Amino acid sequence: MIKGMTKVYPNYATTPAPIPATTTTTTTTLPASDRNSVVLTVWKKSLLFNCDGFTVFDAKGNLVFRVDNYSAGSKREIVLMDASGKSLLTIRRKRLSLGDNWLVFDGETAVNPLFSVRKHVNLLNTKSLAHVSSGCGGSGSGSGWGSSSPSSPGNKYEIEGSYTQRCCAVYDDQRRRVAEIKRKEAAGGVAFGADVFRLITHPEIDSAVVMAFVILLDQMFGSSRRFST
Repeated sequence: MIKGMTKVYPNYATTPAPIPATTTTTTTTLPASDRNSVVLTVWKKSLLFNCDGFTVFDAKGNLVFRVDNYSAGSKREIVLMDASGKSLLTIRRKRLSLGDNWLVFDGETAVNPLFSVRKHVNLLNTKSLAHVSSGCGGSGSGSGWGSSSPSSPGNKYEIEGSYTQRCCAVYDDQRRRVAEIKRKEAAGGVAFGADVFRLITHPEIDSAVVMAFVILLDQMFGSSRRFST
């Protein structure tokens, strides 16, 4: 808990832990071109005791997404849930692959992945973090996830920037910036650390898909790699 902050609970009845006050009170002014974007606050903390995970709120302080992975008995899969606990996407490490390679599935299914995500390993291009391609089960657009553009049948994305600095951008195959990760600005004289940051998603991509990318970036470049050990 950040010192000097008032304890505020999101608008969710079963929440057992307080969140930083400014995750619900700070407003963000976006450029006119981004007014249709969704701005979320990501808190790198589970709402459950003795868990690793993420808690995500909208601008009104409502719980939107949550990830709760128990530290004990770590699994090779991570489930992104909505506020009620419904599984939206399941992220699994790809078997028999070298390096960081992951598959993203709809709900809790284990067939026909929506996306395949792999960590960028080319040292000559340090700007790129990860590559996202459509899953082996199809374009990934049949379940409503990903890009809504009919000219992007492969739903391919490139993630660039620095996750450790919380400064990343997601580009589609037309080099349109469809999502961003940014640091949370200081509020009330208190600067946020890396555990609280903003997630901005533009209309071309679903917020849940981008949150799955955040989870994977944290696996690849963050401090919570024990999720998948």
